[in-house]
Amino acid sequence: MTSNTITPAPRGRQSLTLNWANVAFFGAVHAIALLAPWFFSWSALGVVIFLHWLFGSIGICLGYHRLLTHRSFQAPKWLEYAIATMGALAIQGGPIFWVSGHRQHHAYTEDNDKDPYSARRGFWWSHMLWILYPRRKFFERKTYQKYAPDLARDPYYQWLDRYFLSLQIPLGLLLYALGGWSFVIYGMFVRAVVLWHSTWLINSASHLTGYRTFKVDDNSRNLWWAALLTYGEGWHNNHHAYPNVAKSGWQWWEIDMTWWAITFLKTMGLAKKIVMPPKNVSVS
Repeated sequence: MTSNTITPAPRGRQSLTLNWANVAFFGAVHAIALLAPWFFSWSALGVVIFLHWLFGSIGICLGYHRLLTHRSFQAPKWLEYAIATMGALAIQGGPIFWVSGHRQHHAYTEDNDKDPYSARRGFWWSHMLWILYPRRKFFERKTYQKYAPDLARDPYYQWLDRYFLSLQIPLGLLLYALGGWSFVIYGMFVRAVVLWHSTWLINSASHLTGYRTFKVDDNSRNLWWAALLTYGEGWHNNHHAYPNVAKSGWQWWEIDMTWWAITFLKTMGLAKKIVMPPKNVSVS
């Protein structure tokens, strides 16, 4: 970029200004993650894999997405809070912010002005530029929380939405106590970068390439490798066809690890009123 502003897409209504604070934050985390080769250990790699699953599959995919955004199943409030806290530890925003943005994405899919990360603006916009060029209506709490009124009424979610970044402090101290700087570099910075890009691929790649099982009014696709990286979220065409269904992988070979976690919670009596695919829908 040669300027800190870019021209909006044809249907956009405002010029877009680069947010240097966001650039500095995300740039710094990526830069520190590049120190990984000098701090490598097999145990640190194990920490990355475990936290990527815990904060990604359980926190974001199961918690922020299928439970809070779409209410595809119900869980006891204490468990809902615990899972949402894991989502907040992923550093992808507080629950009200995340849920609001995703509900708008479904309500106005690929609309250049109303979808926060419209794929019609291009791969890099839907992948991460929407964060670096933030539009006020998607990032100001008093504006975006109207799309998640159920969460905005909850004092804990209001607190988590404001202070989610502060949760990284006790996490960092715990990782340092367990494994020194190696665990910190891998468990916080490498994990954050890998999880960010894994999640963002659903906004970008899964709207560009893959196969379509259902005819929907957008370009959502089922993308197998994105599904593997995101514990089932890459079966995106299935999800856009039936967003409130708890199960994203409908075929036997469409691996959906987050669905496995939901079925485990059901077995334990902790997940109820699970929304299943309609029985009259055939999948070829």
